[in-house]
Amino acid sequence: MIVKNAKNIDHKYLAIMTEIKTMSQNILDKIVLRKKEEVAIAKQQLSVKDLESHSTFGRTPYRFKDFLLAEDRTGIIAEFKKQSPSKGVINGEADVKAITQAYNLAGASALSVLTDTDFFGGQKEDLLQARSVNEIPILRKDFMIDEYQILEAKAWGADIILLIAAILTPQQIADYGKLAQSLGLNVLLEVHDLAELERSICPHLDAIGVNNRNLGDFTVNIQTSFDLVNKIPNEFLKISESAISNPQTIKDLKEVGFQGFLIGENFMKTGNPGLAMKEFVGEL
Repeated sequence: MIVKNAKNIDHKYLAIMTEIKTMSQNILDKIVLRKKEEVAIAKQQLSVKDLESHSTFGRTPYRFKDFLLAEDRTGIIAEFKKQSPSKGVINGEADVKAITQAYNLAGASALSVLTDTDFFGGQKEDLLQARSVNEIPILRKDFMIDEYQILEAKAWGADIILLIAAILTPQQIADYGKLAQSLGLNVLLEVHDLAELERSICPHLDAIGVNNRNLGDFTVNIQTSFDLVNKIPNEFLKISESAISNPQTIKDLKEVGFQGFLIGENFMKTGNPGLAMKEFVGEL
């Protein structure tokens, strides 16, 4: 009877995990489909020529590497994120100017600003406002599926774009990376496992980030970074993303070769994200 019940529990667990994986994959698919709609609408509203004539388009982006490796900076990429599909609303009333400035003062090497509206509560104005009050690199955190979005990032004042291997082909990664670098932008490739890493490496990248969040079931496991760090060629900056909530974790990640650490939810879920980062940095 005990064995039978155990088998039933195992079957139920597998069924639940399969459902969660299917649901989360559907979310990712929905995000990409919605992003295609958004890009199509954006192209109708604003031409490439309009983007290129934007006052910010001509600025020279900051060099990511210079800030990430600077001795007076922490290596932390501090993220401004109001909500997420897995957590819901994290900090809906957050002030982007105040928080990103506080991150900067606390020693952030770069800022990450969500610009996806439907799923993450971000908007282009968040990036524009963060740009207006900060003189460190800013990552446009979004689901890039079209070259037009790279031109948007340049026009909005971003310095870094994110390419997510899970939603792009190797050819798209190479093409988007080449375009971004031709505009002076830095390119961060995000991978979740060894297969994504091996098929996505190309010359047109500046940094490779290991996302410790499993897009299959939304669980996080910092071990993912430790497993992949030596698989990332040393010519690229090495970034660990998500599941970082303890200063000791950064110390451990540095020891194995990581130079950058993207942290968002750990700060944003507090009443004062800037202070949370300052206290976190104080323990490094």
